[in-house]
Amino acid sequence: MVKGKGASGSGDSKVVPAEIETLLKLLSQSPRRISAASKALEDSRLYFRPDDKSWSANDVLAHLRACADVWGRSIMAMIAQDHPTLRYVSPRTWIRRTDYPDLEFRPSLDAFTRQRKELLKSLKTLGLEGWARGATFTATTRGREETVLSCVQRMAMHEHKHCGQVESLLKGDAQDIRRGSR
Repeated sequence: MVKGKGASGSGDSKVVPAEIETLLKLLSQSPRRISAASKALEDSRLYFRPDDKSWSANDVLAHLRACADVWGRSIMAMIAQDHPTLRYVSPRTWIRRTDYPDLEFRPSLDAFTRQRKELLKSLKTLGLEGWARGATFTATTRGREETVLSCVQRMAMHEHKHCGQVESLLKGDAQDIRRGSR
């Protein structure tokens, strides 16, 4: 990954073009990976939980949509405003304000895919200085600094992990699922 400022927001931010390409590729792959893993499966398989502590593929998708809402809004605010101060919102708190867990899987995936295309469209227009744009986040920690780059890094790595979880779940690999749950 990029040397310098990561998801924790510490250190000097060093924007590297090759890293940006990698991150854009990872973000574009998330909806496709979930779509490929779920293709031609019965709906019951998409809602199956191997045990009480594990998520179904639909639960993971709902979680990813909530993360995309929260983190995507923060990224867009950093792009549109000069170093805004933003209140941190937890995706786990945000999901309780949505109906994502109750939605049908395929329409929910379609919405996630559309949302991702819009985010990628915005990110692809940024020059290196755009990736270094930042914000101060309040609420959970005092004055935590993040950049577009650090937020995209977090989103891409988080989704990569959860896409692997969905792929394992839909292949029936319960041991991998339990390791990656919640």
